[in-house]
Parts: sequence; structure tokens; C-alpha cells
Amino acid sequence: MDRSGDPSALADLIGNRLSTRSGGLYRRLADEIAALIGSAELPVGARLPAERRLADSLAISRSTVVAAYDELRARGLVESRRGSGTTVARAAGRGRSRSDKQMPAGYGESLFHRITVGPGEVISLTYAVDPGLPELSAELIELASDELPALLGDVGYHPRGLPVLRERIAEHFTEGGLPTSPDEIVVTTGAHQGIALATQMYLRNGAAVAIEQPSWPGCFDLFGAAGGRVVGVPLDDAGIRPDLLEAALAEHQPAMLFVMPTFHNPTGRLMSANRRRQVAELAARHGVVVVEDNAYSAWDPAGPEIPPPLAAYAPDDAEVLTIGSVSKAVWGGLRIGWIRASRPLAERLARHKALADLGSPVIDQALTARLLPRLTELTSARARLATVRKKLMGELLTERLPDWEWSSPVGGSALWVRLPDTDARVFAQVALRHGVEVVAGQAMDPSGAHDDYLRVPFAYSEQVLDDAVTRLSRAWQELRRHGPGPGVPVV
Repeated sequence: MDRSGDPSALADLIGNRLSTRSGGLYRRLADEIAALIGSAELPVGARLPAERRLADSLAISRSTVVAAYDELRARGLVESRRGSGTTVARAAGRGRSRSDKQMPAGYGESLFHRITVGPGEVISLTYAVDPGLPELSAELIELASDELPALLGDVGYHPRGLPVLRERIAEHFTEGGLPTSPDEIVVTTGAHQGIALATQMYLRNGAAVAIEQPSWPGCFDLFGAAGGRVVGVPLDDAGIRPDLLEAALAEHQPAMLFVMPTFHNPTGRLMSANRRRQVAELAARHGVVVVEDNAYSAWDPAGPEIPPPLAAYAPDDAEVLTIGSVSKAVWGGLRIGWIRASRPLAERLARHKALADLGSPVIDQALTARLLPRLTELTSARARLATVRKKLMGELLTERLPDWEWSSPVGGSALWVRLPDTDARVFAQVALRHGVEVVAGQAMDPSGAHDDYLRVPFAYSEQVLDDAVTRLSRAWQELRRHGPGPGVPVV
């Protein structure tokens, strides 16, 4: 995928790494572009963005980009011709094996980058996760003592999932208002794999998939890799808008509808029961399968009541896949999720699952089976803590960044913040130089409708939240005082 045509896309690829290298800024920029040259992102012959456009996207001075391009020319990696701009030189492709295929960067790149490189001095607000629940230790010790011998005597391959875990998941759904049997459950390696399996089943090259606008960045990459064509449908306070959804279903005839009805990511909105019924009925009328992701399920008992999954409101002839997980509620390292579907669909999903990995880790499944009966009890304390942190984050932003706008979400783990008259991608580059990493709205809505938004997670300690907002405030002051490019020296 040639990313060179869009300076903002190239800035996303290199901007996260500028702060991790040593040396002058222009040399760091040259090094990062050099690392991309000859790859799928900057192939031989690709045109680099004009200096001023790249400078604006990176929030640095044009003179810094000019110096970086001069450095690349001196290394023989790029060449410039009057009227043709700066392109990757043919000689730059030598030395790279044809089998050296780099992973194309997508909309989730900025979100997943910090997970890949690990922690550092930068405060990363690119993802919102809590440490594992303390109860995990005791349960794991008891599991090793009570169940491990029997588990080790088993063959270990369960593409549909460990039977006891499927029973517990079915009970969990039934208690939540959606009657379910174990043979309607397929265990997955996290909710992410559940979405991936559904994508494999339903998306063909060129097929449309309707999603909420904005949405989770990873879904764009999953759907795009399958050849899907994303159609965004805006939200209101009750969830995805049914009038606009009906128009999108009629016009684009999508193969799939992907929604996050419970604590939508990134807005934190909770789809109402009536809206769930409307969505399910619309999808059934148009013959569209619904994939609902309810991974953000931790609930504060003092908060609003969570309706049953959307599948509970669906007509008998509807196809609805309900995805859940313990990764957000219990621990990100416990990579166990599930899909609830009709028996025929569950059987098809199990075949896709078997092709993918023959089954999720058995010990992780057994541990999850022990936790599920207490899941609501275990996660309610975490949800109450999230409510406290959300309040603190709101107070910090109100005090130090009063120009920013947001609505307090009913759930989830982040604020969806609007920056007045500002491209959030440009601000993200300035914030990174102040030691805090954020995800701009463009990653969650490629249409451009939310380019002035940031997702600001609050799932961190009070000290980290305080430090992060302080750094964001300094970055905002710099951007307002100097603008994104002028006044920044070549270093």
C-alpha cells in the first residue's frame, strides 16, 4: 500500500517514532523515512509529500523537512526533479529481498504502535486497559491444584471451546436476558478474533459493511484486508441512527452490519433497548447479518441499566452474532472471548476457528470458566473505579483545557473530545513532543467528519492522568501560541 500520497498518512507512520530516536530532528526524520523507503509504504518511484504539506502534518517547520530531504538525497535514497517533486530513487530498492514484505499500516497503526514497542518515557494514551484483577492469582493457583491434572490428560484441542466454558458463557447470556445454549457458543482468542472470524465468513472482495461513525480503528483494517468497503452511519445519544441506517442498507446493500451497542468505542454511548430492537428489525428486513461487539461490558451498578444484547430483540429469521470477552473486564492478557450465534452459524464459525488455530489455550479457558459466574461481581468494582477516574479526568480537562469539548459517557474507558478549530492529527504530533501519545479522530473515522476529535482514555492512575493532562495542556499552549509549523527551529 503506497502511503506516500497522503502527507497525514506518512506522518502517522513516522511521527510516533521521532521521539524515540536520538540526534537532531531533521536527522531523525530522515532516518524514519529511510527506514520506510523500499517497503510497501514507500516503494521505489513513490513520490514524497511536498515539504510544506509534510511539515504541517508533522507540526514541525518546513526547514526541518527540507533538511531531512537533503539528507536523504545525500544518501542516494531519493531524487528530485523540477516539476516532479521528490521521489524514491530506484537504487533505494536494492538490498531489500523481494520476500521482505512489510505489514501495511492502517487506521489502527497509531493505536497498536505502543503495544508493539512497549512502555517508555512517553505517556501513551493510545489504549485503555487496566491491570489484571487481583482475584486472578488465587483462581490460577486453585486451578493448578484442582484442575490441571485432568486438563493435561485431555487432548487439548477444542475448536468450539472447552465444554465447561461454553456452558458458563451460555448461562451468562441467559442471566443477561438472552436465552442461550452451549452449542450456540464458539470460544475465540479474544473479541478481536471473533470479529475476524465473522469477517472471513461474510465479507467478499468489494462487499460493503455498515458501521457506526466513528468506530473502533481495528475494524477498518480487518474489513479492508478482506476487501470490504466501509459505509459509516452517524450516531445520536441512543446509538446508531435508524433513519440513516435504513438509507445506507437500501443504497449499499451491505453484507454485514458491525455495531458496539454497549459502551460504544470511542464515544462510550449505550444503545437503548428500543434502538436495539429497531436496528435488529431493520437488519432482518434487509437481510443483513449483524455483528455486535459487547467487549466493553463492565458496569457500575449505580449507573444506567444495560439492556440485553441486540440479539435478544431480533426476529426469528435474523442473523445476529454477539461477541463478548473478558479481556477488557478482567485482564487484557487473558485472551478469551466468544461468539454467540444460532447453531448452524456456530458450526460454520467453529470450522473457521479450527482453520485459524485449532482452538484457544485450554488453561486460559479453564481459568475463564472459573471467573464467569462471578464476572458481574468482579467487574463492578472496576467499573466504579472507572467512574471515579472519569470524573477526575473531566475535572482536570475543565481546569487546564477549558476550550476542549466533550460529553461525559455512561460507560467505556475514554472521553471523546473535540478540539476547537484544530486538526487532531497535527495536535497529536505536538503532544508527542511533549511526552504524551494520543489517538486522533481520523483513526476512528476516515471520512473526515471527526478529524477535530481525540480519544482520551481515563483508565490510568490518578498520577498518570494528572501528568498526562499537564503535558496535553503544554502542547495545546504551544500549538495555540506558535501554530503547527512556523517558529520551530531546525535541530
